[in-house]
Amino acid sequence: MKKFKSILLLLVGMFLTLPTFAQSTDIEWVNNLQKMDSSELTLLIILAVVLGVIVLLLILMIYLMSFMVSVFKQDSPELASQPSWWAEFKQKYIVGKMKPVGGKEEKEMMLDHSYDGIVELDNHMPPWLASVFYITIAFAVVYFTYYSVLGLGKTQIEEYEQELTLASIQIEAYKSKQLSMIDENSVVFDNSVPAITAGKKIYDANCAACHAADGGGGVGPNMTDEYWIHGGSIKDIFTVVKYGVIEKGMIPWQDQLSPEEMQQVSSYILTLQGTTPANPKAPEGEKYVPAIEEPLDALTEDEIEMVPEEGQ
Repeated sequence: MKKFKSILLLLVGMFLTLPTFAQSTDIEWVNNLQKMDSSELTLLIILAVVLGVIVLLLILMIYLMSFMVSVFKQDSPELASQPSWWAEFKQKYIVGKMKPVGGKEEKEMMLDHSYDGIVELDNHMPPWLASVFYITIAFAVVYFTYYSVLGLGKTQIEEYEQELTLASIQIEAYKSKQLSMIDENSVVFDNSVPAITAGKKIYDANCAACHAADGGGGVGPNMTDEYWIHGGSIKDIFTVVKYGVIEKGMIPWQDQLSPEEMQQVSSYILTLQGTTPANPKAPEGEKYVPAIEEPLDALTEDEIEMVPEEGQ
């Protein structure tokens, strides 16, 4: 009765501390439990109660069977001398039949060697331990055959390579999503060689006709000086490229270029500042002074010359 009360108090204590534990733990099943709505939680409680009732009924049945066996043993002396089913099960499958200590059979089991007066007995292995040993052997044979002989399962190296492939696909998908979301508010100056190279190709194919191949200007304004009509930041240039300037004859490029391509060509245009074109057009607009927090890592003329020409 005391043991039953102790177990009951322990269960009640665990139930009372579960909410506090659930608020501070990162265990997945606890987090999933917190995300359940009222109907799912009610169904889960009902299932837990039903399962608890089933367990209690099984315990009660075992207790009644033990009680009936004890009653039968008291009424029949022959049954009292016989071991219980649990004793037979434990002897056959768990501990096995041990040899009597100090008897003739024990002396016959002694090995010839001893250590500091301690003699080793050649006793049997417990059945449960022998069963575990045989199961491990069978599992090792099946495992080796499945993975190494038949090649049906993936090795750890193959699983690792598969995870790397999946991760690279996810990274590329994430990058594509991020690039497709570039706009005039999130655009940044990208001075990497691949971006500047791609931007130069776009500029030569679409912008050089009006602004000259070296950015000196023609129909359009000069791109190499410090004067800008609509602002000289990366966001300003991206906005002009994206929406165009219809009254000046510049078409919007948002339907012909992707957000990434517009960022690339805008970044390339910024690298033209400070260069010396062959026939520069007179400055137009106002002188643009970058803000302190706005970095302008434009490429030098030597670095621009290192950008490969289209077709190379």
